[in-house]
Amino acid sequence: METVQFRDIPEAGIDRALSLSYLVFHENPEDEKRKHHHDLLRDCTRIGAYESPDGTAGDDGELVGLLAAFPFTLSVPGGELPCPCVTFVSVAPTHRRRGVLSGMVAELFARATADGSPIAALWASEDAIYGRFGFGPATHGHTLEIDSRRPLALRITPDDRPLRLVDPSDAPELLAAYYDRTRTERAGRIARTEAWWREEWLVAEDEEDDELSPPRVVVLGDPAGPLGGYAIYRTKTRDDAPGLVRVDDLEADTPAAAAALWRYLASIDLTGQIRAWGRPVDDPLHLFAADRDQVRVTGEFPALWVRLIDVRKALEARSWAAPVDVVLDVRDDRLPANEGRHRLTASPDGCAYERTEDPADLTLAVRDLAACYLGGTTTDAVVRAGLATEHTPGTAAALDAALRTALLPHTVDEF
Repeated sequence: METVQFRDIPEAGIDRALSLSYLVFHENPEDEKRKHHHDLLRDCTRIGAYESPDGTAGDDGELVGLLAAFPFTLSVPGGELPCPCVTFVSVAPTHRRRGVLSGMVAELFARATADGSPIAALWASEDAIYGRFGFGPATHGHTLEIDSRRPLALRITPDDRPLRLVDPSDAPELLAAYYDRTRTERAGRIARTEAWWREEWLVAEDEEDDELSPPRVVVLGDPAGPLGGYAIYRTKTRDDAPGLVRVDDLEADTPAAAAALWRYLASIDLTGQIRAWGRPVDDPLHLFAADRDQVRVTGEFPALWVRLIDVRKALEARSWAAPVDVVLDVRDDRLPANEGRHRLTASPDGCAYERTEDPADLTLAVRDLAACYLGGTTTDAVVRAGLATEHTPGTAAALDAALRTALLPHTVDEF
């Protein structure tokens, strides 16, 4: 580590950084995708690890590590917080297990602290890596499959407002207003810019499957009235199976509105299967589908990982569903300011989190507190898994009641 220096990657060094990332992830993208990656990195915080040819940490040197972070805003219960969202993490194969990643993460934490960002987030390419840096899986997603060779059986009556297709080029303005209005109803969602809508959600060719159609956008509601929901999807014909509808994003105000969108997707001609990745674990479709053999959960996975960089500020920034007064002993070997016993006194009126010498009611690692922070994991589950110690009976239950949210946290914005 004495030979490695961590500093900003200048804009002129973005292509060099991308070359390192492509080496690490075994990629060789087309020019259009390279340009897209270049544009993404241009708007990110870019931390580089440099080693000079002579083995010293000089001003020049070879780029041996990259960590980028989008300057996103993330919804948390009752509000939102600035949240650097980590991406493009790459370490040269010649420099693995030499502390390069640890150094870049430490630099990220230092910058976030200086900028007043009490949390950070990422999607983990390898789950085993990021827990040791204090990140915990704060949201989960379901993969759904629907057999649409027959009409979708429903237990509720779908919303009867008209459905209409929208030109993807016109969609960002229309969808953004709806998304912004509903985003804070669930924790874990980023604020989407117009560029994010166009370049991540509505790009013409899917980067993972070029046989899929361009994006289709269907909305619920009369043009003169408010939207009741929308779906973004792509279709594909298949020689060996019924045509596929891949649902990328679906939002609805009510179960009836969601039912109208799902029924539409299941009725598209020349298709017989719907696949939806990253649906909320508490998606109401699970309950209002009349035949669960027709609507199946085929997978569940950890989605957004959260890191509490400043535990006090993060806890004070979120809302609380019930009163709680407990002493938490938080273990954090990366950020000592979070370490130790603190009294958490919270209620729907606010929160205080102060150091104390009182005995701990609950001892847990910062990664597990992060997993519980958005309301997606219960502290009782962490205790029952043997990952936290409840010194005072009932502490986990009281904390869970206070952390509870009406809807589970969820995001489908992968970065």
